[in-house]
Amino acid sequence: MSGRERSIWLEENCPVSAKGRPRNAALVVGVNDATYLPRKVIGGIMVSDPAYSAWRGMMQRVYDACQQIRRPTYIGVTVCDEWHKFSAFRIWWLKHQVDGYQLDKDLLSDAGEYSPNACLFVPQWLNSFTTDSGAARGKHPIGVHFHNDKELFQARCKNPITGAREHLGYFSTSESAHLAWRTRKLEFALELKPKMDEIDTRIYPRVVEIIMKAR
Repeated sequence: MSGRERSIWLEENCPVSAKGRPRNAALVVGVNDATYLPRKVIGGIMVSDPAYSAWRGMMQRVYDACQQIRRPTYIGVTVCDEWHKFSAFRIWWLKHQVDGYQLDKDLLSDAGEYSPNACLFVPQWLNSFTTDSGAARGKHPIGVHFHNDKELFQARCKNPITGAREHLGYFSTSESAHLAWRTRKLEFALELKPKMDEIDTRIYPRVVEIIMKAR
């Protein structure tokens, strides 16, 4: 189902609340088949089971048309049929979840699908390291900025260890500037490989692949 088709499906099929607003998309497309209350009020505060919060958030990102307006990169993303049931997702979550880590669907696969084979939990620094941010950088390749005063292309790359953005030089073409960014990014990836391998040995080769394909 395309992003547009999914939006139409939600508009036509989402039940509305008493206030006239569409109910949560996770409960429209997904099935909360928990044998316990995943959300309950304790001391006047709504408390959610962490597994349920992760499942609900995933379903919202993929199937909530309003969410996709704010985060258009999720248009076209899917959730495997198995994980439409909360109980199935929870079984996987209990085995793989790591406190403080984020659910990622892109490091191991280009399929754009949340599924047991494509997903893993990763720390925020790793998620940031592989984020493209294409919409924010404009028309030039990633890592490249046109310096108006010098009338040259500037290459910069964020150091994932210090957090500082390194200046890599000025170049006559955007392609040569992008190549400088790629070279430095690969150096950082190699430096971080031991940490990646501690999480999952499949990560580093995929990170290299992602960097090589980045534009």
